[in-house]
Amino acid sequence: MTDRETIATRDRIMSAAIAEFAAFGIAGARVDRIAREARVNKSLIYHHYQSKEQLFIAVFEHHVVANINVVPLDASDLPAWAVALYDYYQDDPRLLRLITWTRLERTPAGDLFTAYGSLDRTVYRHLAEAQRAGILVDGIDAADLFSLVVAMAGAWAQSSSTFAATSVDPPADHDRRRAALADTVRRAFCR
Repeated sequence: MTDRETIATRDRIMSAAIAEFAAFGIAGARVDRIAREARVNKSLIYHHYQSKEQLFIAVFEHHVVANINVVPLDASDLPAWAVALYDYYQDDPRLLRLITWTRLERTPAGDLFTAYGSLDRTVYRHLAEAQRAGILVDGIDAADLFSLVVAMAGAWAQSSSTFAATSVDPPADHDRRRAALADTVRRAFCR
């Protein structure tokens, strides 16, 4: 198998595994379904990843950890960043599904990303710098501020306990939510 074929095969496995784990979680995912969807032999998956658990770790690192910074933090415009996160969650529902399954099945408490390398701590540094510069309120730990804004941006995401929005909701509904989110973040955290 050439390098190009190996990369294509691993990409197919990763794509199928992301869909499978997002749909069924870690316990419910089946390697045989992943193999069928990826059009590979199940033993090839085990050759690359050793176990279903190792495959999930690869999926989480590939799809969740790698995507944390897809919407780069702009501490000088936290409301716009929150809205960009809202849009990102709508564009990729698998992201929060994988995070939710991880919370349910692997890391029920504490830092979700500790086992996967850690969240880029520069995010916290940028928030703390914006607090010192008077752009953001002080008195809230930067990590807590980050968690609050992320939670607010995910208020309508698939893991919401109140209302899960979808990308096919009427544009006016998304506009209303974006405006409410931006206004709330501005009032809560900006000076």
